[in-house]
Amino acid sequence: MPNTAPEPSAMAVKKLIHVAVAVIVRDGRILIARRPEHVHQGGLLEFPGGKVESGETVQQALVREIAEETGLRVPAETLEPVIGIRHDYGDKQVFLDVWQTASAEGEAEGREGQPVFWLTPEELRDEDFPAANRPIIRALRLPRTLHITGSLAGPGEGECRLDQALQRVTDGLVVLRAPGLVPEQYRRLVSMALARCSGSSVGVMLHGGPALLSEFTEADGLHLPWREAERLSGRPVAGNVRLGVSCHSAEQLRQAERLGADYAVLGPVLPTASHPGEPTLGWEAFEQLVAAARLPVYALGGMQPGHIAKARALGGQGIAGIGFWW
Repeated sequence: MPNTAPEPSAMAVKKLIHVAVAVIVRDGRILIARRPEHVHQGGLLEFPGGKVESGETVQQALVREIAEETGLRVPAETLEPVIGIRHDYGDKQVFLDVWQTASAEGEAEGREGQPVFWLTPEELRDEDFPAANRPIIRALRLPRTLHITGSLAGPGEGECRLDQALQRVTDGLVVLRAPGLVPEQYRRLVSMALARCSGSSVGVMLHGGPALLSEFTEADGLHLPWREAERLSGRPVAGNVRLGVSCHSAEQLRQAERLGADYAVLGPVLPTASHPGEPTLGWEAFEQLVAAARLPVYALGGMQPGHIAKARALGGQGIAGIGFWW
């Protein structure tokens, strides 16, 4: 039987379109536009931006596109990386190169006839945006640091130590990881943490299987260790509950994406005191893995606050860990 497969030169190759995306923040709100009905993904909401032209840097493209679309003036040096997302729409592939600024000057207007308005991160809904934009929404709602609890010897000592540590946290998320505690001890710890953080800007993430959330509905979400994540076939929690996954490889990141996770932690990036001698990824491998991921990713392992800028410059959401706060 003759081979009827097309020659490589005849096969259609989708061009990857590099798109610069701007998250413009003012007074806690983000500038949003509505796409014209006649264009690709028409009628949906979007962040301002456009294609990066030949010879342009992404910052130059953003300054130009923002001025053309909204009339705002953005100093290029104020742009900071948020996330990079590769997405295949079927008819085309795009790389969304997302940068943020809080220093845009002027009053925003839709200079191409598009409505523009300001929304809080909490008002951004997945269904209102193209699918490729959804990880951006996750990234904007997540903090730069993910605090993970360290070793806890028992209920009394554990609760005292956690209370002391929480006094050093003013906002963000705390993952209650306590594998040394029996279930009843862990429940007591969760109850204490939820009471301690009630009314504050600190959210509590449970660590373990999905059944935990049915007991503690006031928790911010669930962080799945890999042993739990690997045996699931779909998102185990509601869409309004945060979901995180611990990952160590590209395939594990893919599984986190399949589960619809809101974020992943990836590591160990650097050596840690808790796991001496364990192989590490290093920053180069971290950058490569994050570049292919379609969700916000925290760097884990040997992290200190000074690593936040490094992690974000390499495409990460920020840092996660124990030692820098516990």
